[in-house]
Amino acid sequence: MNLGTMISHANHNMWHSKGRSLLTILAIVIGAFSIMMTTGINTGVNNYIDGQLATVGSKDFLEVMPLSVASQVSGFTTGSSEVREFDAKNSTVRATTMDESDLETIEKIRGVKSAKFYNMITTEYITGDKTNKKYQISANIVTTSTLRFDLAAGKNPNMNADEAQILLPDRYVKPLGFKSNQDAVGKTVRLGVSNQVTKQVSEVEAKVVGVQNASIVGMGSAWLNNKAGNEVRDLQLAGLPDEYKRQAHAIVAQIDKDHMTDAGQKKIKDELSKKGYSSMTLDDTVSMVRNFFSAITTILNIFGGITLVAAAIGVINTLFMAVQERTREIGLMKAMGLSSGKVFAMFSIEALALGFWGGVFAIIGAYIARAILNPIASRTILAGLPGFTLLEFNFSTLVKVMLLVMTIAFLAGTIPAHRAAKKDPIEALRYE
Repeated sequence: MNLGTMISHANHNMWHSKGRSLLTILAIVIGAFSIMMTTGINTGVNNYIDGQLATVGSKDFLEVMPLSVASQVSGFTTGSSEVREFDAKNSTVRATTMDESDLETIEKIRGVKSAKFYNMITTEYITGDKTNKKYQISANIVTTSTLRFDLAAGKNPNMNADEAQILLPDRYVKPLGFKSNQDAVGKTVRLGVSNQVTKQVSEVEAKVVGVQNASIVGMGSAWLNNKAGNEVRDLQLAGLPDEYKRQAHAIVAQIDKDHMTDAGQKKIKDELSKKGYSSMTLDDTVSMVRNFFSAITTILNIFGGITLVAAAIGVINTLFMAVQERTREIGLMKAMGLSSGKVFAMFSIEALALGFWGGVFAIIGAYIARAILNPIASRTILAGLPGFTLLEFNFSTLVKVMLLVMTIAFLAGTIPAHRAAKKDPIEALRYE
């Protein structure tokens, strides 16, 4: 009996008891489908994050702050996920912590091309000409000319323009009275700023040059160019000593082109750490989101693995029953000269066939689920994240999952296959 005959015979025998085989395959499908779905979600998340970082296009700077406060503040994490009306009782003012001596220390580190203060600003509210309502908003200053955002309309702020410019998060468009994202471009908004000495609130006007799509990079903040940012900061710090004004909560260090690799960045980070500073790139910040989703999908994959273990027990049971039912057939084949190795191979192939069909049906189910769920998700739970595809599959990854399933099925099938191979032909022929 050659390999082709054994494969044909194994597939024929597998469907001899259709109900039992279908239930076993169904258990395999459930486990494989679960793993494929969580893998697809993880791929979708990672592709979205990679796309966001590619859009931003800025990998040449580090945000540096003292180790003592690194866990408390970050210039990249000041946004909010909701639009809320301004409440004066809940406004806050953040302290600055780094001075010119820190700036000089960082500039001397090899690989740092230049360094400048990242001036943390606090805006109390935003309002427009078409509405009297005031809404809470956080704002950042664009720190490098290479920083780019995912735009719904307009353009990125010109960092060094003579006019005050603002990039508006898309969720503020309708509350501020604008008809659409495009309608907001070119209009003027006002930012309320509280003076840290007098607590008096003044306003800064800024021109909306663009509207930003919701993204993990923008973190829900408005982004100001230097002109608008400096006006906000001047109003905040008016009346304070000049030395206080020459401080910041963080410093932005620009990396030279020879150190923009992962290894080069690591050397700079290690040197900064030795001098008492914490540093991170935008990729480091966003990778926190990546790691979170990876942890969730790993946990879900574990549950899928448990289902596959249960399916493996089903394979063992199915083949044990098949061996029991075909005892006389096994005895006859062995009496006619079929070796124990070929008997073992025949039942092992049957186990592989169960895993193969389970994997095939799981792949088909995964692609059907993608076709159904992606459009629904884009209109509902992902409506605020343009470009985010819920399920994305790499065919090679699905094939790897299928091979894993077949391997588990094969290993499970070795136990009944070994039992079949050990059958004594005389005793097997006597079996009733």
